[in-house]
Amino acid sequence: MTELPTPPVAAKIEHLREHHGETVNDPYEWLRDKSKPEVIAHLEAENAYTEAMTGHLAELSEAVFTEIKSRTQQTDLSVPVRHGQWWYYSRTVEGQQYAIHARIAVADSPERPELVSDGAPQHEQVLLDGNAEAEGESFLSFGAFEVSHDATRLAYSVDTTGDERFTVRLKDLTTGEVTEPGIEGVGYGLAWSADGSHLFYTRVDDAWRPFQVWRHELDGSGEDTLVFQEDDERFWMGLDTSRDETHLVIGLGTKNTSEYRILSTADPLGEFRVVSPREEGVEYAVEVAGEDLWIVHNKNHRDSELARAPLGATSSADWTPVIPGQDGQRIVGVDAFASHLAVSLRRDGLSQVLVLPLDSDSGVGEGYQVPVEEVLYNIDTGNNPAHDTATLQVVIESLVTPRSVYDVDLASGALTLLKRQPVLGGYDPADYVQHRLWATAADGTRVPISLVARKDVQPDGTAPGLLYGYGSYEISIDPYFSVARLSYLDRGVVYAIAHIRGGGEMGRGWYENGRMEHKKNTFTDFVACADELVGSGWVAPDRLAAAGGSAGGLLMGAVLNLAPEKFRAVHAAVPFVDALTTILDPSLPLTVGEWEEWGNPLEDASVYEYMRSYTPYENIRAVDYPAILATTGLNDTRVFFVEPAKWVARLRETVTSNPAERPILLKTEMVAGHGGKTGRYDAWRETAFEVAFLLDQLGAAG
Repeated sequence: MTELPTPPVAAKIEHLREHHGETVNDPYEWLRDKSKPEVIAHLEAENAYTEAMTGHLAELSEAVFTEIKSRTQQTDLSVPVRHGQWWYYSRTVEGQQYAIHARIAVADSPERPELVSDGAPQHEQVLLDGNAEAEGESFLSFGAFEVSHDATRLAYSVDTTGDERFTVRLKDLTTGEVTEPGIEGVGYGLAWSADGSHLFYTRVDDAWRPFQVWRHELDGSGEDTLVFQEDDERFWMGLDTSRDETHLVIGLGTKNTSEYRILSTADPLGEFRVVSPREEGVEYAVEVAGEDLWIVHNKNHRDSELARAPLGATSSADWTPVIPGQDGQRIVGVDAFASHLAVSLRRDGLSQVLVLPLDSDSGVGEGYQVPVEEVLYNIDTGNNPAHDTATLQVVIESLVTPRSVYDVDLASGALTLLKRQPVLGGYDPADYVQHRLWATAADGTRVPISLVARKDVQPDGTAPGLLYGYGSYEISIDPYFSVARLSYLDRGVVYAIAHIRGGGEMGRGWYENGRMEHKKNTFTDFVACADELVGSGWVAPDRLAAAGGSAGGLLMGAVLNLAPEKFRAVHAAVPFVDALTTILDPSLPLTVGEWEEWGNPLEDASVYEYMRSYTPYENIRAVDYPAILATTGLNDTRVFFVEPAKWVARLRETVTSNPAERPILLKTEMVAGHGGKTGRYDAWRETAFEVAFLLDQLGAAG
């Protein structure tokens, strides 16, 4: 019998914290400081242990990687979109890790450019080659990509560590010269003034909160001037340019409250004007379009309504209702064009797009819903940079239909398919079936499940299955297509998405009933969905795996503590498993803003007790747990690597599982952030390893 590798044993060093009369010793807190050699040594030892315990998966992992690669059209072209006098697109080349962003003048190509055999259309001007940018780097991510209004300059920002703090670069699109204006440590979002004389950007504070907007002068002194600062630590900041390019837009928001400020792009030295002062509990979003503001807000209905206001509006008293709030209909957003509106909605757990004509005399006319001919699907507006347009780009996909880009004729509603994601190797959607199931939660709430399987898989109680979940921040996990998922389906694995409370699938109330003092509904909903998969016969009771990442990783940890016996294996990606420690420390990134999602355990003893009762790190039990793979990135700013590192250490010392059959593994990418590796082939290998781990545990490797 082969002797098992010995797992790393983290040292236990006393670390006391006291809150609300409780003193807690957290002996693994020393793992937080990545500047210490002993911390890096421990993570490397964990990586070596994971590699040793999964060595037998090398062939399977390589097979899955080959499947992903062989099903992907590696030399490809996105749908070119016209903006001004240029067609903009990105393309990939077989063998290259990153996309190439480019454009072609409309004068050189009056019709939309098409993919050619070598991938480079005639008359192409390369704006940004990610492969060239990545030379000599182990990690590369772009935070912003903005062409000036006169189309002569490109401003973009790069991150080469994974910490999501960016450096701004400028490219002269006439000469090709790239310069770094010394703007570092910035957040997401760049915006040009109309004449290209100034570039606006955001800075982040020590807690990684975007809190300032700065103006950089390009053609004169080169000075940077602070133009706005948000001092309320609860508020997150975004910076953008309106679709009609007439205004710079600052969006400020907490989980409950928002405020927007706008400034004419023609007046870069002016002051941003408040559209409507923040009111606690009122959320709104603004779309600038000509002389109008289109506003989605929740002032009168929790599922929001659409309003219209004059461009000069300065308060909500100026808002005129257009679509009133309705129970069962969640208004998510609006895209405004010269002749039409595209309103994004949610009804019955599914997304929808409603197109409404605009009339200068009568306002908003009767519209139509963009049709989708599937039971389960996701529809969203696509890349629509032009304000004055006769077509609307939408993107439609499902669990069986690859991502499909359409043009909608705004006047007639007719759809034209522009591109469907190629899936090579003879993929046929008819070989698979998708279903909507409903689980019944402990309190009687019906919870939707989206399920896909190969059509020859029968609900006879024998199939392996994988249940994915998230359930936080009102984020909806809609049915989507995945090439990598085919490696599960073609091995007979049933794949399901649990649309649990805390997400936004069923409207604002769905979110509110899965946050703060209702957070446990998220976890019990997921367990109910697991029970439904088994009870309906779709999945064998001993062959169900689970997966989730970030806040979905917290879900994984909480569910393991609630019902470890229901799962054979779990993948927890960048998991928020030490949530109580994080939310107790306002000096950490994101914490203060997170108090409106989870509560403030620092000040409120009842919140402390509630979080203490469900957070994964505090509630591990001395019983058998499933096999666990935790993955993280050393430079992750959103969920620090220390959370899964501590969690794995405590799991190993507490649970009674046989490590030969149900190992507990930690894999840390030593140069990566929250999203893992960025090169597409590297990312595919990472995914292939994770898929292989779960397939092996489910007995579905063949």
